[in-house]
Amino acid sequence: MTTYTDVSNLHRLETAIQQWVELLGVEYVLNDAETLAVYARSTSSCGTQPLAVLRPRSTEDVVTIVKIASFFCIPLYPISRGKNWGYGDACAVTDGQVIVDLGRMDRIIEVDQTLAFAVIEPGVTQEQLSMYLLDRKIPLWMDCTGAGPDTSLVGNILERGFGHSPYGNRFQTVAGLQIVLANGQVLQTGFGHYPQAKTTYLFPYGVGPYLDGLFTQSNLGIITRLGMWLMPASKCINHFLCFIENHENIQPVVDALRPLRMDGTLRSNVHIGNDLRLISGGRSYPLESARGNIPLPADLRKALRIEAGVGAWTVSGALYGTPRQVSTTRKILRNALKGTGATPVFLTQRRLAFGAMIARMLGNSALASRLKTKIQVGNALFDMNRGIPNGRFLAGAYWRRRAGLPSNFPRNADPAADNCGFLWLSPVIPMRGEDVLRLYAIIEPIFEQHRFDLFITFSMFNERALGTVITIAYDKEEIAETERAQACYRALFQSVMEAGYIPYRVGIQSMADLDQGSDNFWSTTRAIKMALDPQEIIAPGRYQPERAPRNASYNNMT
Repeated sequence: MTTYTDVSNLHRLETAIQQWVELLGVEYVLNDAETLAVYARSTSSCGTQPLAVLRPRSTEDVVTIVKIASFFCIPLYPISRGKNWGYGDACAVTDGQVIVDLGRMDRIIEVDQTLAFAVIEPGVTQEQLSMYLLDRKIPLWMDCTGAGPDTSLVGNILERGFGHSPYGNRFQTVAGLQIVLANGQVLQTGFGHYPQAKTTYLFPYGVGPYLDGLFTQSNLGIITRLGMWLMPASKCINHFLCFIENHENIQPVVDALRPLRMDGTLRSNVHIGNDLRLISGGRSYPLESARGNIPLPADLRKALRIEAGVGAWTVSGALYGTPRQVSTTRKILRNALKGTGATPVFLTQRRLAFGAMIARMLGNSALASRLKTKIQVGNALFDMNRGIPNGRFLAGAYWRRRAGLPSNFPRNADPAADNCGFLWLSPVIPMRGEDVLRLYAIIEPIFEQHRFDLFITFSMFNERALGTVITIAYDKEEIAETERAQACYRALFQSVMEAGYIPYRVGIQSMADLDQGSDNFWSTTRAIKMALDPQEIIAPGRYQPERAPRNASYNNMT
């Protein structure tokens, strides 16, 4: 990798920075130590050190930035908002890259109410588009994730992330990308390269090879504009919850829900979380009650489960449609779950309002406090299902933070800035109950060996597979605990790969481990990279195993 310690390289960098300053202005070309430290911090303790930070305002700015970088052979690492929590945050894969922060490119170019789509730039946040629709009383909903209101829509979509609504398989709702290539040319995908095209944002495939997928989870270009479909507002929405008391009983529940997901009865993403995943969503680690023990003692875990009113597993999803359609779906769901030990509880906004009234009547009692918490969670779920983001579900990131949840949480939640320690591992498994239990059996002893609480969520993000999010939450202020977390992650990664449960996305610490040896897939993507970016200007190492460093070469940012 190129370093910038010798005179010639430093001169090239300084000259490039001067040209970027002329383009963007001095306030948007940053290389002071304080700013670089912000972009180097990471929840994963695997932060990397950038050379500088550029903040363009337009596609034209990005084109010129790329041309300057190409001339001086300086690597660029584009980010949308820098909130890729648990997978690298705002960090490049390696030290010595210039961060291109696209956060200022935050324009909502178009919202078409008739055909239900939006065209946005990478800096547009979940909250921004949600409020745009609400303020203008546009009867459309976007799909959103639990990553927080100020996270980028484009950034998550390009990682092929998933949300909650019927549009939760997010990349399937994308049409029309605008991309700046490493040679400075602007590529329009689908029909977008025909100026007269009327269906650029309606039909994603265009004519000829379908290129859009090449620019997700890749380093082949910088996306500066994207079309995404919006969901017509549903006339009726219910949320359902199922509490499964015994661990092994999750198997028949998954198998009962799978046909309903496959035949379209259940249109939304259905989430399945274990007890600790739900407990961690409302509080941080109870240090005093645990008496210094890590992980949670079994008796305390049981007490917290009872207090939270959850079982070994909780299944959660939403029903959409007309009142009659929702009523019919409720009956189908009840019938499908008979004999599984799971009974669905249905939440409506009227029921939540009634619960809130009861909580007020109970005053300051402990029962009232627990009820208010449940009402808040219920309202947050309803918001998420209607495309209104809520940072509440980031609480799990703060589980091992010594100071607990910030006083203003969830507003402006920033786990990296708040020195949270957590790593996410996201294998995909078949939508079968036996695979849920098998994966759990693989990872549970690893968590026990390294002494961490096991948080896990399974999501029915399409009709046949479950997307898993396994969380390792740790105290970043403890060096030994940080090292145990990294060792735990490596053991988990190796185990799920060997079991055939390959992650659907990975953090910067795992890019090098994606190639298991002489893999023709990665040699093919390498050939495409060399054809489009022979100087490797854009994000070297990103989903590029041969250029990514192994774990040992990362800096510890503890």
